[in-house]
Amino acid sequence: MAQVTGDEIQRMVRHWLEVPENGYLGSSYGSNIRALLQRPQFGDRRRVDAFIAKLKRDVPVLQALPAGSVSLFAQPKGVDEMHIVLSVAGRDYNLSELDI
Repeated sequence: MAQVTGDEIQRMVRHWLEVPENGYLGSSYGSNIRALLQRPQFGDRRRVDAFIAKLKRDVPVLQALPAGSVSLFAQPKGVDEMHIVLSVAGRDYNLSELDI
């Protein structure tokens, strides 16, 4: 039986982050990071939950990970900056610094 490695999962998540939502004809696959970054997140947990749910729908292998393996959080940087970080199975993706 073939096993999916952590590096393969990392590449899948990175690809999903880099493809714009609806980036493939006839598919809703992809993320809309700009919409996520331009609005307050953590007062309304539904937006965060929807982002994670879409990631899991688009990259089904993530559904096999233990609960809590995928999370999204804010990390303060300096006095006036906040980074949004997606954590998947212990690997972090700083959404604020992605070239989108």
